[in-house]
Amino acid sequence: MSNNKSTASGGLMDKLKNMTDTSLLLTITIVIFFVMYIGAMVFQGAGFLKPQTFFNILNSQAALICLACGLSLVMITGGIDISVGGVTALISMCCAVYLDYKGGNMFVSVLIALAIGLGFGLFQGFLVAYLDIQPFIVTLAGMFFARGMTTIVNSAPFNVVNESFTSLKGTRIVIPGMGSVNNLGKYVDAYIEIGVIVALLVVAVLFCVLRWTRLGRAFYAVGGNSQSALMLGINVKRTRFLAHVLCGLLAGIGGYLYFLHVGSGSPSHATGAEMDAIASSIIGGTMLTGGVGNIIGTLFGVLSLSTIQNIVASAGLDQAWWSGITRAAMLCLFLIIQSVVMARKSK
Repeated sequence: MSNNKSTASGGLMDKLKNMTDTSLLLTITIVIFFVMYIGAMVFQGAGFLKPQTFFNILNSQAALICLACGLSLVMITGGIDISVGGVTALISMCCAVYLDYKGGNMFVSVLIALAIGLGFGLFQGFLVAYLDIQPFIVTLAGMFFARGMTTIVNSAPFNVVNESFTSLKGTRIVIPGMGSVNNLGKYVDAYIEIGVIVALLVVAVLFCVLRWTRLGRAFYAVGGNSQSALMLGINVKRTRFLAHVLCGLLAGIGGYLYFLHVGSGSPSHATGAEMDAIASSIIGGTMLTGGVGNIIGTLFGVLSLSTIQNIVASAGLDQAWWSGITRAAMLCLFLIIQSVVMARKSK
């Protein structure tokens, strides 16, 4: 019996040793999320037993999923982008002003959002990749610029009343057979918002790009060792530039999804979104040193971060600092796990 146990444990250790860093971190992230969510269902029950609770997490975090995916791309190459929160606020305000004050239409507002995000990505990517300026400094300036421009566009918060926008904002996609009975005994259908579909499509596309395209392999190579990547014939500067361009484009998409969810413009929108995006990427298994990361892990990182916030709120700890403390604890846990993985890799 003891021999069988030792053989089984030895086989498990061999499997863990043979896993890549990306696969190992992804597995840890997914396991912790399911343990955390199932634990909430068992010990807190009530809301967590309803499928709509999970769908509400997706509804509220669709924009963050896009922002975190963009951060993951940049972090895999060894960079960082802390401007995405400011870009999101600027997009929300510009689109809100255009739709309400200028009598604009939905299609053009989407183009405005994409243009703003792409503009930031192109400019910051050029400074980082071709002028070799530290990405933290460049994107810090971008964050300040975006926040300042948001106030210049309009300093007062307001709700958008454009009919076509409010109609799209109120659109719900019903999930058959996943509804629940409310306190009044009435059956309520489960639903997701349009933003969730867009965010999941973004995850699927980026997963394919990183896994099966030359550009995806270049991202990992540059983040792992830029000198080795250069010797392999990879254009390191162009790869870093494209990572920031894609991050800017995803900030444009995420910014519009955020705007579609909140339905308003305000200089205070998306405050701290860049930190949540970075934390979600790290929790999802993306390493700050570059070369390791997975978009599916980033998705579960966002879900884990939002779930722990819901658990804290359900426990009656409504004060803002409890949410910050739990997020900090979760982030530290995953940083420790990453350090262990790195130590394992060096050994």
